[in-house]
Amino acid sequence: MILIADSGSTKTDWRLVNKDDKTTSFETIGFNPYFITSASVLNELTSSRLSEIKREVTQVFFYGAGCSTEQNCKVIFNPLSTFFNNARIEVEHDMLAAARATCGKEKGMVAILGTGSNSCLYNGDTIVENIAALGFILGDYGSGADIGKTFIKAFLAKELPAEVEAEFNKQYKLSTSDVLDAVYKQVLPNRFLAGFSLFVYNHINNSEIQKMVESRFELFFEKNICKYSNYKSNTLHLIGSIVYVYQDILKKTAKKYNVKIGGIIKNPIKELVKYHV
Repeated sequence: MILIADSGSTKTDWRLVNKDDKTTSFETIGFNPYFITSASVLNELTSSRLSEIKREVTQVFFYGAGCSTEQNCKVIFNPLSTFFNNARIEVEHDMLAAARATCGKEKGMVAILGTGSNSCLYNGDTIVENIAALGFILGDYGSGADIGKTFIKAFLAKELPAEVEAEFNKQYKLSTSDVLDAVYKQVLPNRFLAGFSLFVYNHINNSEIQKMVESRFELFFEKNICKYSNYKSNTLHLIGSIVYVYQDILKKTAKKYNVKIGGIIKNPIKELVKYHV
């Protein structure tokens, strides 16, 4: 049996494919090697429903955020090989998953906009260009963490529209010390910040909030997409919860930069199953 995983910073979607090409779904927390240890990965696997089928798995194709270096891949590969000890394991970057899910064997530009963001130029077989995403502190423009960080900075600086600030205080009841503790002392600060992106979306009709989101997507195009070779002649395919929710604003921004938008997929796992089967 084949097991395929698509892992972001927040969650991992798993699909088990049997000999009749029927699938079974599983879900665990996200396995981003920048924010998790091998021991934590193994603990999560052991406590999950995957324990029930681990002996039946013969191949594991794992695609994950942060799996961009050999060392990072080992953080995920080692616990996977320990847990699925009868299977052949492959660990790849989530950008390759996005490219395979959206382009298949065709060339194009591909971007992920979820908790984090990333992009690449794909030639139909491999990734040939990749502008460094740099993570939520130094980059990840247009991501949930980036939008959330920009929003929470405006909240702390008392720069939000009065009605939005009042609603935020009513819903979250967060003090400055609460935010600083979550960002600087607690685990997974990117996920904490990305959690505010839904609140932002629910207030997108406010002109100031809409301009704030537009500015993050503009930076995404300027700092990433517009740096690819012949970017105007390639179609941009997108994956992720943020682009799926904010697609109207993103399409508007893409038009400003003369970028043609192709497919928009919230989750690549179904297309990855088709690719591997």
